[in-house]
Amino acid sequence: MKIILADNRGFCPGVRRAVQKALESLDEYGTVYSLGHLIHNRQVVDDLIRRGLKVVEDIADVPEHSAVLIRSHGVSPAVLQRAKERRLTVIDATCGLVRRAQELVARLSREGYHVVVIGDANHPEVRGLIGYGEKVTVAAGPEDVAQLPRLARLGVVAQTTISPARVAEVVGLLIRHGFSEMKILNTLCDQSIARQQSATRLAGEVDVMFVLGGLDSANTRHLAQLCREAGVQTHHLEHFGQFEPAMIAGANQVGITAGASTPDRLIEEFVTKVEEVAQTTT
Repeated sequence: MKIILADNRGFCPGVRRAVQKALESLDEYGTVYSLGHLIHNRQVVDDLIRRGLKVVEDIADVPEHSAVLIRSHGVSPAVLQRAKERRLTVIDATCGLVRRAQELVARLSREGYHVVVIGDANHPEVRGLIGYGEKVTVAAGPEDVAQLPRLARLGVVAQTTISPARVAEVVGLLIRHGFSEMKILNTLCDQSIARQQSATRLAGEVDVMFVLGGLDSANTRHLAQLCREAGVQTHHLEHFGQFEPAMIAGANQVGITAGASTPDRLIEEFVTKVEEVAQTTT
């Protein structure tokens, strides 16, 4: 049995930077509060918690004068203002591409556009983006587009990790809905696109695919969906503990990719242990 790794997999630069900032902040302050889980990987977050990271869901839960870490997804200006009012030390690990998207939403809003954010309204990145404009609509499908005023001036951006195909689909809906002007700005992450394309290519070459990453990670779930759509048996696992030998029964070639929050050590451990299982069952 041969194991093949996707060319583009695992930690993206934004996540790597966020984890590094967390480690440096813990060394400096001892206790740091993270506004939401830093990344969608339970093993990494649990390790940071053991080092002194405390996860909270609301800025009001951070004691005054404490250090708070803003994760790579970013937050709205209102949250940053509340942090200032509580005299918190803000450690900003917002991904550079997310920050650019925030700035573009603000600019489009100042220019009088009704801003459309293509993405998942419940995703933390999108919840943050909404706060940078006055008239902002999150669009994921026809129902959202139908709520837009007809013949409006639309300024369009996208959640950085969403697929180009999804963006094209929603833009098509916007065109059919009608507009007086549409300005589309590309906010997609090249790393995410490369990871998606790499996974799809590999899925077409193997007998079974494993997608490693948090079950609550949107970008990892999307990778698994793309692999399934390619017609290959696909397993989305957080770690090797969820692996079963039956998953590779009869497979000659096994493909492995991983979401943006999955560290190299978890990928390497998975490969090593799957190889060990394969050797004992053949």
